[in-house]
Amino acid sequence: MNTIHQLASFRWGARRQLGVAFVLVMWVIAMLSVVLGSFALIARTEAMQSKHLFDTTTARYAAEAGLNLAVYGLSKSDPEQKWMADGRPYSVTFDDIQVELTITDDSGKIDINAADSAGLKNLFVGAGVEEPQAEELADAIVDWRDPDDLSSLHGAERDDYRAVDLPYGPRNAPFETLSEIQQVLGMNYELYSKIEPAITMFSGRSTPSAAYAPIEALMAIPGMTLEQAQQLIAQRQALAPGQLGQGNSGLMMPDGSPLMADGGGLTYSVKSRASLPNGASTVLDATVRMGGMNSAGRPFVVLRWRDGENS
Repeated sequence: MNTIHQLASFRWGARRQLGVAFVLVMWVIAMLSVVLGSFALIARTEAMQSKHLFDTTTARYAAEAGLNLAVYGLSKSDPEQKWMADGRPYSVTFDDIQVELTITDDSGKIDINAADSAGLKNLFVGAGVEEPQAEELADAIVDWRDPDDLSSLHGAERDDYRAVDLPYGPRNAPFETLSEIQQVLGMNYELYSKIEPAITMFSGRSTPSAAYAPIEALMAIPGMTLEQAQQLIAQRQALAPGQLGQGNSGLMMPDGSPLMADGGGLTYSVKSRASLPNGASTVLDATVRMGGMNSAGRPFVVLRWRDGENS
């Protein structure tokens, strides 16, 4: 009887140990599954990040290649082959990467360091700002860049900034960057985004050249309607290369005067957008000055550079 009891106890103990071992094995398998799953997720995430970085880098270099191609097109001496800097689109392909380019001569933009109050006011009115506010913004810009502390008729000096609890006042010196204009009293990012394509610091002109002006700058011309600006750009971009520069375009301004290709400086704004087949893209926006040779051996100097992913 004791033998039978001992045998039964042994079998029960063995089964109990087997049960514990089974639970332990299942626990180990579950832990290994979690660990392996974590490693797989990390590996997949790293692979996606590497692919994203590779695509972004590829697109960026393609966009930079587009910029260099645009500079090459601008440097051609033959007016029939020289690329036009009036904002017309150019498209090139590097392998399977599509690059879209636009070039704008900065003489067609409004120089925020040179334009007078009337020209600046027209810029804001063209951007949809009511005339009283446009006058205030224009005079505030003039007060920001002039060397004195005397307020213009509708302008703003240091006391006006203090009155609205701003911890700064006008620079009393020329703008150093385009984005600095956002610090002017009354300006905001939304308005800056509207006028940014039309402004520059590099032309030195008091008025923009309509032969190269983007639509935002054309809208600053008194009496110019949106329809007229769009029509003028379409007619201008339909001209053959070199035709506009020869002064025989035959195009007319809204006031009846001929469109003259005055200006045409050495400073250009180039926008290069590179798009990969998978949809990844990068946009490069640069302002370059032609002539001479920079430290990298390139026949241009970069005055402004902005690039970013846009996928």
